[in-house]
Amino acid sequence: MSALLDAYNERLAEVEAYIEFLSVMEAQARLGPPKIEGALEPISAQQQKILYSSLYLQLYNLVEATMTRCIESVSQAAADGRAWLPKDLTDSLRREWVRFIARTHVDLSPDNRLNAAIVLCQHLVESLPIADFGIEKGGGGNWDDQAIEAISVRLGLGLVVSNDVYRAIKRPVKNDLGAMGLVKSLRNKLAHGSISFEQCASNVTVQDLIDVKEKVTLYMREVVDGFELYIRQFGFLIPEKRPAAQ
Repeated sequence: MSALLDAYNERLAEVEAYIEFLSVMEAQARLGPPKIEGALEPISAQQQKILYSSLYLQLYNLVEATMTRCIESVSQAAADGRAWLPKDLTDSLRREWVRFIARTHVDLSPDNRLNAAIVLCQHLVESLPIADFGIEKGGGGNWDDQAIEAISVRLGLGLVVSNDVYRAIKRPVKNDLGAMGLVKSLRNKLAHGSISFEQCASNVTVQDLIDVKEKVTLYMREVVDGFELYIRQFGFLIPEKRPAAQ
C-alpha cells in the first residue's frame, strides 16, 4: 500500500469511528434520551445536533488533507533524486515549477523580482536538475469536486472517475449542492460563524450523514488512485523521458 493511500485510510478510519459513535447514540435515542455512563444528564437534542455537525468538519479535513498530500506527492516525485531537468517536465508541471522558482504569484519589490528571475535564469543556463519545489494549491477552505478537477487539469493529470461515483458526487443533496459542495459550504459557514452547529444539523439524521460520507469518501478514494497512477506512470514527465512504470 502506498503512502498516499495509507494517509487517506488513516483519516477515513477517524471518520468511520465517529459515524459508528453517532449511529450508536441515535439508536439509543429511539429508546429514550441517550446517556453517557457516569454523566448526570442525558445527551440533549441540541447536543446531538452539535455532534452531528462535527462530521462535516471531519469530512472536510479528510478532503483537504488528502489533496494536500496528493499535490505534494507530485512535486516530490518530480524532484526525486534530482534526476530530472526542467525540460523533462510536461508543459503543465514546468509551469508550476517556474511559478515556484520565479515567484510569479507573489507580491515582490522590483529588486526581489529581479533576484527571482536571476535564480530561474541561472538554473536554466547551468542545466541544474529539479530540486524541491512546491505547487501552489490556492486558498484554504475551497476544496470540492470542481476544485479537484481544476487542479488535476492544471497539473496535466487526466483524472478519471467511474460513472457511478461521478454521478453520485454531482447529484444535488441539499440546496442544489452535491455532497462535496455541501461539505465545503457547511464547513466554511461553521468556520466563519455564519451558522451555529445546531442549525447546521437541523433535520439531519445519521443516515443522511452516512449517505454524504459514502459519496465523498468513494470519490476521494478514486482521486487518490488517480494521483497514484499519474505518479507511478511518471505523468509529470514528457513521454520520451518516462521510465517504465513502477
